[in-house]
Amino acid sequence: MPQSFGRQVRLRSRAEFVAVQGQGRRVASRHMTLLALPNTLGVNRLGVVASRRLGGAVVRNRAKRRLREMFRATQPEVPVSGQAYDIVVIPRREITSKVFSELKSEFDAALRKLHTR
Repeated sequence: MPQSFGRQVRLRSRAEFVAVQGQGRRVASRHMTLLALPNTLGVNRLGVVASRRLGGAVVRNRAKRRLREMFRATQPEVPVSGQAYDIVVIPRREITSKVFSELKSEFDAALRKLHTR
């Protein structure tokens, strides 16, 4: 399991985010919305969109850290079908007040739902 959130697993350009948001499949859960688009890179990549509606900088950064950790911890089991995805996560305001283990199970369930669609 990789111990860092390196460049190869991040969405970095606006064009990548726009492509996923425009053409990707969407799964909404109570604390986050996931959008996913298959890629040909052979590795899953993550991008997080945390707007100011979520809260101040401290709140937004905490939400992003938690989402990156969920993604990092899930990495080995994600490419179940052999298909890699670009994933964009949009957190909701309630994400910062929830226990991490509950959020992790919600994130895993949303990923499974995206892969089965």
